[in-house]
Amino acid sequence: MRIVVVGAGLAGLTAARSLQSRGHAILVLDKGRSPGGRMATRRIGDATFDHGAQFFTVRGDAFGTQVAAWEADGIARVWCHGFTPGGDGYPRYIGTRGMNAIAKHMALGLDVRSGAMAFAIRRAGPGRHGWEVVVDDGTVHPADAVVSTCPLPQTFSLLFEAGVDMPRQLVADDYERTLALLAVLDGPSGVPPPGGVQPADGIFSFVADNAAKGISATPAVTLHAGPAWSEQHWDHGREAVHDALVDAARPWLGPARLVDSQVKRWRFATPRTPWAEPCWVAPEGSLVVAGDAFAGPKIEGAYNSGRAAAAALSS
Repeated sequence: MRIVVVGAGLAGLTAARSLQSRGHAILVLDKGRSPGGRMATRRIGDATFDHGAQFFTVRGDAFGTQVAAWEADGIARVWCHGFTPGGDGYPRYIGTRGMNAIAKHMALGLDVRSGAMAFAIRRAGPGRHGWEVVVDDGTVHPADAVVSTCPLPQTFSLLFEAGVDMPRQLVADDYERTLALLAVLDGPSGVPPPGGVQPADGIFSFVADNAAKGISATPAVTLHAGPAWSEQHWDHGREAVHDALVDAARPWLGPARLVDSQVKRWRFATPRTPWAEPCWVAPEGSLVVAGDAFAGPKIEGAYNSGRAAAAALSS
């Protein structure tokens, strides 16, 4: 089959690799500059930041097998075993060169079109079978089947003219927002070992020292504001948000001087009510909706959702 996958996050890349291994012709479309989705890594000068997902854990055998393969390839490694003194025994994994490196590794051998924003998913015209995926530049990609892994509100918009009745819970689901500060420093930060902390200050949900993680040659700290703070300040001007985050970040920056900084807005950070099943299959069977809103908003959940989407189209 000709299958178009919308979204090159981990769910989309996992589905695409699985489907291609079964002999299907796969095209992956993503609006970003590179694959990855929430597995995002950014550089500011010599500093490197994971500014989306900071780490991942392994609970199930299928994902454990995949992570072991990433470790063998030098793509992923253990960062630590918890963020409290003594840890909790569970390994936290990261991309060896940043989280985005895992996504780029998963994209190898796939036809991934970055900078291609899907505009609509519609049924093929009269007398034709399947679907058409329309890109914002007017390009139309015919497909026998489609997998959409972008955030649910975006998927719903893409399917507006297709006449697909998604379950009400999926349509109504919303996402928590995250405002993030990326801070480049001239010396070591105030983040304690192992370089990650989940503060109880009511502002930040996670603070990561990317140098301590081993992905940045220059002191670089990622600070994620929690959903309540992010919602409250979402519509404030960029300068006002930046100044408020810098002020709140002072305890985590330590004695170092702030050299450079940027604010990132993550509109679809965490689904509020994840769908219990790993994916949703439209009644006709040739359209599957998957992603990190299914079976848990975590890296492993996205991986399992991608595998389930591929299985649904191959059954």
